[in-house]
Amino acid sequence: MLDTLLHINEESTGEIDKTQIERLFVDLLLAGNDTTSATLEWAMTELLYNPEVLSKAKAELKQIIGKGNAVVESDIDRLPYLQAIVKETFRLHPPVPPLLPRKAGADVEIQGFTVPKGAQVLVNIWAIGRDDSIWENPNSFKPDRFMGSEIDVKGRNFELIPFGAGRRMCPGLPLALRMLHLMLGSLIHTFDWKVEGGFKTREIYFEEKFGLTLQKAKPLRAIPIMV
Repeated sequence: MLDTLLHINEESTGEIDKTQIERLFVDLLLAGNDTTSATLEWAMTELLYNPEVLSKAKAELKQIIGKGNAVVESDIDRLPYLQAIVKETFRLHPPVPPLLPRKAGADVEIQGFTVPKGAQVLVNIWAIGRDDSIWENPNSFKPDRFMGSEIDVKGRNFELIPFGAGRRMCPGLPLALRMLHLMLGSLIHTFDWKVEGGFKTREIYFEEKFGLTLQKAKPLRAIPIMV
């Protein structure tokens, strides 16, 4: 992406200059950090609340990676249950609950509803992820629903589009997926975890704080235990 933008700049077309490129990448880095950290926190929250899922993930990592070995990027494709956990986290806790608005370029009718030209359209992917006409037991954290499923988060399956879809989907998708799988896999594989303050895992606080990104109202505080 950077190479393409610099090439456009070097052609002196006037479409974009180096200051705009710099600001664009600052936006991407800041947006990527916030959304990725929020998703990682939600994933750890769900795993601590659902210890049977955490145990299954640890077993997969132990079998595939081996005790004492670090999780690396080339391992991700061999960890289907870890991938399912990330998908299920995106389903229940999309980092940007309403996708960025889209503007209708012309009058259009969608399933009997008329969207007039110039209207701003928001897609509520938080609601899609909890729609019981699409998902069985939609409010339950069940990564197994994705085992053997071809549904992914790359914009081909509209029941799960945390990064949007089409030409204007989030450009940070490849980096975010690599970071989430590597960080979550490493945290699960390297440590056991307990909730800080003597709280039981079933007492974990799940209230959401809605904004541009979906955060936990109270941050997760957990203690790692070296294994």
